[in-house]
Amino acid sequence: MTLLARGVDPRDHEEGEQEDEDDEGRLRRQDQPEDSSVKSDSKGSSSSSSSRSGSSSSSAAGSSAGGSGSGGSSSDGSSSGGSSSSGSSSRQLTPQSVPTVYPQVLALPITRRPLFPGFYKAVVIKNPHVCAAIKESLKRGQPYIGAFLLKDEDGDADTIEDLDKVHRVGVFAQITSVFPAQSSSSNKKSKDASKSDGKEGEEDESEGLTAVLYPHRRIRIDELLPPHGSPQRPELGDGAHQDGAESATNADAVASKDPVEAERAATSTSSSEQIPSHGAPYQTNFLRNYPVSLVNVSNLEARPHSKDSQVTRAIKSELISVFKDIASLNPLFRDQIANFSIAQGAGNVFEEPEKLADFAAAVSSGDVGELQAVLEALDVEERLQKALLVLKKELMNAQLQNKISKDVEQKIQKRQREYFLHEQLKGIKKELGIESDGKDKMVDKFREKAASLKMPEAVRKVFDEELSKLQTLEPAASEFNVTRGYLEWLTNIPWGVHSPENYSIANATTVLDEDHYGLKDVKDRILEFLAVGKLRGTVQGKIICLVGPPGVGKTSIGKSISRALDRQFFRFSVGGLSDVAEIKGHRRTYVGAMPGKAIQALKKVGTENPLVLIDEVDKIGRGHNGDPSSALLEMLDPEQNGSFLDHYMDVPVDLSRVLFVCTANTLSTIPQPLLDRMEVIEVSSYTADEKRHIAKGYLAPQAKEASGLKDANVTLPDSTIEFLIKNHARESGVRSLRKLLEKVYRKIAFNIVRDHGESVFPEPKEGELKPATAGEQEEAAEKAKSTERTVDEPQPDDVNKAVGGADSASQSVTPPPTPEDAAANAAKDKEGESGDAEKAPDSSVPAPDSPPPAAPKTTTEERQPLKVPDSVQVTITIDSLKDYLGPPAFSKDRLYTGHMPSGVATGLGYLGNGSGSLMPIETATLPSRSGGGESGGGGGGSLQLTGKLGDVIKESASIALSFLKSNAPSLGLAKDDTSNILRGKDVHLHMPEGAIGKEGPSAGVAFVVSLVSLLSDKPVRSDLAMTGEVSLRGMVLPVGGLKEKTLAAHRANMRTLILPLANRANVEADVPEGVREAMEIHYVGNAWSALDVAFGEGPWSAKAREMEAEEKREEEERLGREKEEREGEGQQA
Repeated sequence: MTLLARGVDPRDHEEGEQEDEDDEGRLRRQDQPEDSSVKSDSKGSSSSSSSRSGSSSSSAAGSSAGGSGSGGSSSDGSSSGGSSSSGSSSRQLTPQSVPTVYPQVLALPITRRPLFPGFYKAVVIKNPHVCAAIKESLKRGQPYIGAFLLKDEDGDADTIEDLDKVHRVGVFAQITSVFPAQSSSSNKKSKDASKSDGKEGEEDESEGLTAVLYPHRRIRIDELLPPHGSPQRPELGDGAHQDGAESATNADAVASKDPVEAERAATSTSSSEQIPSHGAPYQTNFLRNYPVSLVNVSNLEARPHSKDSQVTRAIKSELISVFKDIASLNPLFRDQIANFSIAQGAGNVFEEPEKLADFAAAVSSGDVGELQAVLEALDVEERLQKALLVLKKELMNAQLQNKISKDVEQKIQKRQREYFLHEQLKGIKKELGIESDGKDKMVDKFREKAASLKMPEAVRKVFDEELSKLQTLEPAASEFNVTRGYLEWLTNIPWGVHSPENYSIANATTVLDEDHYGLKDVKDRILEFLAVGKLRGTVQGKIICLVGPPGVGKTSIGKSISRALDRQFFRFSVGGLSDVAEIKGHRRTYVGAMPGKAIQALKKVGTENPLVLIDEVDKIGRGHNGDPSSALLEMLDPEQNGSFLDHYMDVPVDLSRVLFVCTANTLSTIPQPLLDRMEVIEVSSYTADEKRHIAKGYLAPQAKEASGLKDANVTLPDSTIEFLIKNHARESGVRSLRKLLEKVYRKIAFNIVRDHGESVFPEPKEGELKPATAGEQEEAAEKAKSTERTVDEPQPDDVNKAVGGADSASQSVTPPPTPEDAAANAAKDKEGESGDAEKAPDSSVPAPDSPPPAAPKTTTEERQPLKVPDSVQVTITIDSLKDYLGPPAFSKDRLYTGHMPSGVATGLGYLGNGSGSLMPIETATLPSRSGGGESGGGGGGSLQLTGKLGDVIKESASIALSFLKSNAPSLGLAKDDTSNILRGKDVHLHMPEGAIGKEGPSAGVAFVVSLVSLLSDKPVRSDLAMTGEVSLRGMVLPVGGLKEKTLAAHRANMRTLILPLANRANVEADVPEGVREAMEIHYVGNAWSALDVAFGEGPWSAKAREMEAEEKREEEERLGREKEEREGEGQQA
């Protein structure tokens, strides 16, 4: 690129200005990667090369060009320029020379690959300060920078803060042109940063610049002057650096940080290297006003070498050979070689080993480290060898790419040829009438099915495309079956087909009462749900989640809802499911791919609005194939399932009309985003009375009919059912109760058949069952024969299909078999089999003299059930249950039925099966193991816990003991605060049934009562049970599972209960009134009130009454505030 010399006015020379603009535009078009940078115009290249070649002979011109950036005025520059010319006053255009010594330059880090001398490269600069510095350099006529490769390939910076982050060998490059970079998000951030610094007008700087660089030579960093921090000098140790240091000029002395020293060093240099612009002040002194990276550099020259060296010539020949090979494979590479040869002018670049090596590295897409090694190599032979290695890898890549391209083309040509031949054969067969085209019938069938469906427009478009694709495929192609299966699924989805819905409240009430007893809250909630659907006309947007213990009828409730709405029912379980494809389907690219459960449900039920029951949603898994719970979010979200996208179908399917009902045993394991999309209906456990009604009205008749005793005189009294529930089936649901009833009726059926024998229940006689018809017998015999034949036996009917036969697609070396040969071979095989049977008789084969085996008996008539005589009467009593079921599983509810010793209390627990139980707690004191006695000061007071207790329940026991120690005087257990109630004693707390794990904080109240009973020697009543969490200050906190715990206390004939005051509303809402009336329930808010209920009047009574009064006052204040708020809202309304 040609530049205007100093002192020349561009406006006075339009021709020169036009030439400069042409050069600049040409260089701007070269902002491509270095592999295409060699396509530059020969004019620009030759001008650059001429400027370089003339720099040594025209040092004065180079000095004046360099001096224009050091601070001289335009008039001074004009005069100097005039003096360096022929002496005339006319102005002329002179090319700018490149200074051979440039000791300090602006350092620009680059990424991805290094730059090589002689090849253009465009870089994007985002830092506004660097952009401003570059623009100032161009204005001053100093368009030079140093480009150094970052060691971090992912790094992105425009300044160098640490010398260890860049390679120290780079290039001295000239900025040929700059233009604004395209805006991006990162550029916008830089723009905002520049505006915040007060540079709102410099929009080009904030947007970034694209600079076209032309490297001239290799340089090495001697010292880094970062924008922030102290200068950094590298440690010499690299061979390339040492070599460069040997060949560098004495400009290292000039590259000093102090301008005075730099000036002295510059004046001491030889006259051939003394350039005015390098004196003090520096030509780059203005860059210190910008927060940019400056480096002091030295030139790196190649070591002396001989062009006629045998090694050099051999490597050059090999490089040229590799260039030719790559050019024959890659047209783009061939163009690069041609353009580079043109750009270098008349000289033959292949005769210059240095340029040849740089060209090989510049146009190759090799490893960054290998390219940097080529740049750092100063020995010409070593540089050529490294460049050859990079170019060889490029050749291997091109050969592999060419091979892959040829293989793909061959496969495509072969497939097209086969397709045309199959089409011609198909046309010939159709003209001759040899075979009919079953594919056309299939296409017509798909069209007929699609015509009867109301497919959305997007789905119809996909259907037409797939159908057109099916018509072009051959049945033998693998893609044919995939497309046919997809069209079958697409036409089996009930687009626009739905069943009429029934929102009748009376009908729903009848259906729910027929299928379930009790569950009033659940039934009311379902009826409310249907009433809203009746008014809205739809129940879209509702996802019901039934939560409750096992066996309470959650799945059957879903079936009842389906029957009440007259909807189709589909159920699938997600328990343990760990594959997202079960929900979202598989991609069609997989073998055996199929849609997910939602699409399968629509296909099976044949309507768009079924009831889909998703069972065990709380037990969904998560594996390496994704998270199915996250996939359920789209299917269950009313805002998204209107356009549910299955991976297999790949078309939006409307699931908004589907009513989803989920079941779970607990809410704790359901992901919160999934739980937010559900409307939870809690199905609690059954009471003993509800179980009795369910067993009598539902389970017993079902078990009786399943055992063949539907019309038999078998009676099941209520007392037997109650005994069965109390002693054998205490779980929250009725699943175990159903199994026990089925077992009882099976035993009764066995006893009836055994006692009355074949005379009452005879087997059908010979001839009573209708035999199978002749056709059915022949079909069965043929099927049996076909199973006896082996695959390798040649059959006479299959002769034409043998190799070389009429129906075979291939030829055979030997003549194909004839029907006679096949028959003879079959006869020989039969003779061989009979001979083998005679030689080796088997137990399953009859002897030769035995009669032939009789033909197997077959019939098509179903066997009719037998009626139990009316004379048979069975009553299931409590005593007979022992014969049917064995001893009771629960023989005793209470550990202490009479008088309880001191230190024992009865708590209430919640079992894992959803039922409640009594939890006796025993405490005892024992001598302290620490050795302290009554007279010894400290010692004692440690707590020993047994009974397979968890961490939380252990903490509850420790809190209870600490509460007693801190409140011993107010509880009457100690005289004053200094007394130790457990001096010389330790406490052992045990919960029986040690094989069963126990966890939870609800035993706190029972722990306090038990310890107080132990230390005060006051026993607790045996019919008193309690539950509640106790804090360290004696407050009783609410707990869960109150219904199940209360039912367990009622079943154990407990008369008095102590429950947390905060659970009062839950008990009154969930526990049946009959159960509550059968017991005296005390709601307490503190431990003193609990002790007052358990022991009666005592030292704790005064504190209990005081705290009860405080609780009552707080409750009244709360009610008063609520009343005032309601009145205020009413006045505003």
